[in-house]
Amino acid sequence: MTYSKDNQALMLTTALASIEQGLQTGRQDYSVPSGLAADMTAPAASFVTLTTPAGLRGCIGSLEAQSGLLEGVAENAYSAAFRDHRFPPLSADELPYLTLEISVLSPLVQVDCADEQALLSLMIPGEAGWVLEENYHRGTFLPTVWSSLDKPADFLRELKRKAGLAPDYWSSSIKVWCYTTTAFSSPVAEIRQHAGK
Repeated sequence: MTYSKDNQALMLTTALASIEQGLQTGRQDYSVPSGLAADMTAPAASFVTLTTPAGLRGCIGSLEAQSGLLEGVAENAYSAAFRDHRFPPLSADELPYLTLEISVLSPLVQVDCADEQALLSLMIPGEAGWVLEENYHRGTFLPTVWSSLDKPADFLRELKRKAGLAPDYWSSSIKVWCYTTTAFSSPVAEIRQHAGK
């Protein structure tokens, strides 16, 4: 998956506009423009991650395509700002300090592994995002998480925690998928500058 600089800028501008409208109205009601190129309206899964100099400020997305790409980016940006249960809703005072990152996901590929060691042998740092599922427990880490958890054993242990499982848990019924992403980011100030605001 590759996106032109213009389409990357369009996604970042859309994400910011959705957050700004959410601050004004308190609702997710941003409408993407019509007449978009096919790669912006094609179904695609995405995540939007918000960070500040202090660290993560919100991250919401979908693992499977639920809408056209640009529409999904707008929805996920709003949700990352106002619906991530780990953080209070974003305030207008915080907006200038945000960096927005968009990750567009490839389709999920299910991975068969006989045991935990077999899975660890497949996890190459920095290469892919991973999904872990066991009954009603499910969690994912984007490939960018490898920058802070660069050892497969640490990555998997924390992924289990995120899924609500014990860090030493393993079962033959665990389901595992991997995926790649196309990711790009920009501080709010640069997004506004590009948009001529």
